[in-house]
Amino acid sequence: MFDKRLLIITGKGGVGRSAVSAALALRSAYDGKRVLAVAMTDGAGLAAHLGVDRLSYTPTRIRPGLEAMAIQRPAALNEYLRVQLGVPRVAQLGPVARAFDAVASTAPGIREVITIGKVLYEARSGPWDLVVADGPPTGQIGSHLRAPTTVARLVGTGRVRDQTAWMTHLLTDDTATGLVVVTIPEELPVTETLQSLEDVRDEGLITTAAVVVNRTLPALGTAADDIDHLEDGPAKEAALLHTALYEEQQRWLRDLPDGPQIPYLFGLHTPPEVAARIADLWRAL
Repeated sequence: MFDKRLLIITGKGGVGRSAVSAALALRSAYDGKRVLAVAMTDGAGLAAHLGVDRLSYTPTRIRPGLEAMAIQRPAALNEYLRVQLGVPRVAQLGPVARAFDAVASTAPGIREVITIGKVLYEARSGPWDLVVADGPPTGQIGSHLRAPTTVARLVGTGRVRDQTAWMTHLLTDDTATGLVVVTIPEELPVTETLQSLEDVRDEGLITTAAVVVNRTLPALGTAADDIDHLEDGPAKEAALLHTALYEEQQRWLRDLPDGPQIPYLFGLHTPPEVAARIADLWRAL
């Protein structure tokens, strides 16, 4: 997985997508790579897990080997028009600026292609060994992954179509790009994960590099008869609850493909601690 140039992380809201994104970026930086972590839709989660107040559009140094940024659509649009299409900044275009803004806000795929286009540009042309993108949730990942194809159908020809062609090529190149789906072993996250895996596979949008299951419980290691013989009280109630939760998680884990399982991190509270602990654990997962 870490031999790729771009990893896009997705998952249902609340499963730990930003924590895993930060952990993968940290793990790769620990191993000596030059890494860029990118927040695609909301920088707050990634910033918190990297231990900074906020992320800007300009990459910020987090630690040796790791920088991080958040995509801001107006800045990304300006950069795309200036660098890729050779036109002035939108703010310098006078009345035409409103037209650009309207197109970016309403035309199918434009908003998404600006966002994922910046991620792909950094993976292709930036000074990074690896770009880790804290992507949109599973409900939105499909629209971002198919955005280059959507825009190519709209424009038909010219430089914009050329740009979308290399974006699609990089997204579908399984030697360079991989999707990491984060989930937890509960019914709704697992159901949404399986649907997302089916969608990206059937449409050929991207290759799934891993399905990461977060917050898994270990077996209690105590026989049921031994629990039954405990005196009624908090210890027995805790043992019964742990066993019930473990068995429920095992039911949903059986529906998922094999992949790394991150244990529930008892006693860890701050987002940077969680990300750093997952990065440390990753070698053994």
